[in-house]
Amino acid sequence: MSASKTFLCISNYFKGNAFLTALKKQGNRVFLVTTEQLREKPWAFEYIDEVFFMPGQDLEWDMDLLLRGVGGLMKEHKIDAIIALDDYDVEKAAFLRENFRISGMGQTTGRYFRDKLAMRIKAKEAGIRVPAFSSLFHNEDINHFADTVAAPWVLKPRSEASAHGIIKVYDKESLWRHLDELGDNRIYYLIEQFKPGDVYHADGLQLDGKNLFLTVSRYLATPMEISQGGGIFRSANILYGSEDDKKIKKVNEAIMKAFGLKNGASHTEFIKSREDGEIYFLETASRVGGAHLAEMVEAATDINLWAEWAKIEDAVAKNKKYELPKVAKNYAGIVLTLSKYEHPDLSSFDDPEVCFRVPLEYHAGLIVKSPKQERIMQLLDHYAERFASELSATAEAPEVKKFH
Repeated sequence: MSASKTFLCISNYFKGNAFLTALKKQGNRVFLVTTEQLREKPWAFEYIDEVFFMPGQDLEWDMDLLLRGVGGLMKEHKIDAIIALDDYDVEKAAFLRENFRISGMGQTTGRYFRDKLAMRIKAKEAGIRVPAFSSLFHNEDINHFADTVAAPWVLKPRSEASAHGIIKVYDKESLWRHLDELGDNRIYYLIEQFKPGDVYHADGLQLDGKNLFLTVSRYLATPMEISQGGGIFRSANILYGSEDDKKIKKVNEAIMKAFGLKNGASHTEFIKSREDGEIYFLETASRVGGAHLAEMVEAATDINLWAEWAKIEDAVAKNKKYELPKVAKNYAGIVLTLSKYEHPDLSSFDDPEVCFRVPLEYHAGLIVKSPKQERIMQLLDHYAERFASELSATAEAPEVKKFH
């Protein structure tokens, strides 16, 4: 067996237990840095050597304090790799790697997986279709965009991990009104043409810059619609080998190559434009998709993205061969909503296809799997109707807005 390695994992959100567990089972030392606010969460403590808690969450972290803390840890432990488990942690991990000269994604590459403006510019340079967009630095650029690109448009935060904070704009006058309201903060936003169409997500694993695994799914209601109007979140993987499946896999490969993701998991979103039927790149993240999409992918393919990502990181650190397990070709879908009950009773949803019940308070969620795609679509439609009439709550709740 290869010598044990030391991994420092960072997460501002309660997620990644399967990753931490798999990493420990490979015989490694595993440290976790998370926020004080998640101290009581059921982390896989038996598989973590030590947990360190930071005051504040997300952008509130004092980076100097983090740097000194990790510096203190490194006096006794040689850290071999630093892993960001959530979107918000990508910059923090890159910042630490740069400071301690630890290999892995640095700050420039990290930007392509966090900053929606950097993503778009890079994709456009690589010849990948993106909806028309503009930065908000220069007034003349903004006016040119508004005068030449048909509305509606969306104002998007450059680095929010979800559909939170997106503003839809219908004309130039209201655009400038919103920009005045944003004031100096406008530099943290971009403007983009709103393209109606179906939104897809591709969830994959990379090793040495090559795509090892990728499954393509379609949101049946987009995260933006959900976060802005409540409602029911649904997604399902699409027909294997279909036209859309092939096209999206091809664009995804171009994205990973252009952005330089060498190793790990990725979650990338695309839109198939209703106008021209073409696939446009929306955004990507160097992590496992949120909203229980990992469980849905596992139901369809038998691949646990968290565990396999951990094994890839382990193989890279130890310079050993990694082999992907056998991939199944089933179909799966998820239906998820905010619930008016803390612990909704889902026992009447008893079809044999139900394989996972989402364990979140004030949420109702199910994952279904079947060898037949049409059966999945049937169940998701039926369950969405029942969720809407029996369980759903719409709320201006912070958790709706964070599709980690």
